[in-house]
Amino acid sequence: MVDDGTLRMAIDTAWSVYRTRHREVDAADSRRCLLERHLHGRREARGDDAAELTAFGIAYLEWLPEDEC
Repeated sequence: MVDDGTLRMAIDTAWSVYRTRHREVDAADSRRCLLERHLHGRREARGDDAAELTAFGIAYLEWLPEDEC
Protein backbone atom coordinates (compact mmCIF):
# COMPACT_ATOMS: atom_id res chain seq x y z
CA MET A 1 0.00 0.00 0.00
CA VAL A 2 1.21 3.48 -0.86
CA ASP A 3 1.16 6.15 1.81
CA ASP A 4 -0.55 9.43 0.98
CA GLY A 5 2.74 11.36 0.92
CA THR A 6 4.23 9.09 -1.73
CA LEU A 7 1.09 9.24 -3.82
CA ARG A 8 0.85 13.04 -3.51
CA MET A 9 4.51 13.39 -4.53
CA ALA A 10 3.96 11.16 -7.58
CA ILE A 11 0.88 13.14 -8.63
CA ASP A 12 2.60 16.52 -8.17
CA THR A 13 5.72 15.42 -10.03
CA ALA A 14 3.83 13.85 -12.93
CA TRP A 15 1.67 16.96 -13.27
CA SER A 16 4.71 19.27 -13.18
CA VAL A 17 6.54 17.26 -15.83
CA TYR A 18 3.46 17.13 -18.04
CA ARG A 19 2.87 20.88 -17.75
CA THR A 20 6.52 21.57 -18.53
CA ARG A 21 6.18 19.59 -21.75
CA HIS A 22 2.77 21.11 -22.57
CA ARG A 23 2.99 24.81 -21.74
CA GLU A 24 -0.54 25.45 -23.02
CA VAL A 25 -2.05 23.39 -20.18
CA ASP A 26 -3.37 25.47 -17.30
CA ALA A 27 -2.59 24.50 -13.71
CA ALA A 28 -6.32 24.06 -13.03
CA ASP A 29 -6.90 21.84 -16.08
CA SER A 30 -9.28 18.92 -15.57
CA ARG A 31 -6.53 16.48 -16.53
CA ARG A 32 -5.08 16.97 -13.04
CA CYS A 33 -8.23 15.47 -11.54
CA LEU A 34 -8.13 12.59 -14.03
CA LEU A 35 -4.50 11.95 -13.11
CA GLU A 36 -5.33 11.88 -9.40
CA ARG A 37 -8.18 9.43 -9.92
CA HIS A 38 -6.06 7.24 -12.15
CA LEU A 39 -3.14 7.01 -9.73
CA HIS A 40 -5.43 6.48 -6.75
CA GLY A 41 -6.82 3.49 -8.61
CA ARG A 42 -3.33 2.16 -9.34
CA ARG A 43 -1.68 2.74 -6.01
CA GLU A 44 -2.42 -0.68 -4.56
CA ALA A 45 -0.98 -2.45 -7.60
CA ARG A 46 2.12 -0.24 -7.85
CA GLY A 47 3.37 -0.39 -4.28
CA ASP A 48 5.41 2.29 -2.55
CA ASP A 49 7.57 3.40 -5.48
CA ALA A 50 7.02 7.11 -6.16
CA ALA A 51 9.19 7.04 -9.29
CA GLU A 52 7.15 4.21 -10.80
CA LEU A 53 3.87 5.93 -9.95
CA THR A 54 5.19 9.18 -11.44
CA ALA A 55 6.19 7.48 -14.69
CA PHE A 56 2.84 5.72 -14.83
CA GLY A 57 1.08 9.06 -14.33
CA ILE A 58 3.06 10.81 -17.07
CA ALA A 59 2.32 7.98 -19.49
CA TYR A 60 -1.38 8.23 -18.62
CA LEU A 61 -1.45 11.99 -19.24
CA GLU A 62 0.28 11.59 -22.59
CA TRP A 63 -2.23 8.91 -23.54
CA LEU A 64 -5.30 11.05 -22.77
CA PRO A 65 -7.01 12.37 -25.90
CA GLU A 66 -7.35 16.15 -26.08
CA ASP A 67 -11.15 15.98 -26.16
CA GLU A 68 -11.23 13.85 -22.99
CA CYS A 69 -10.90 16.95 -20.85
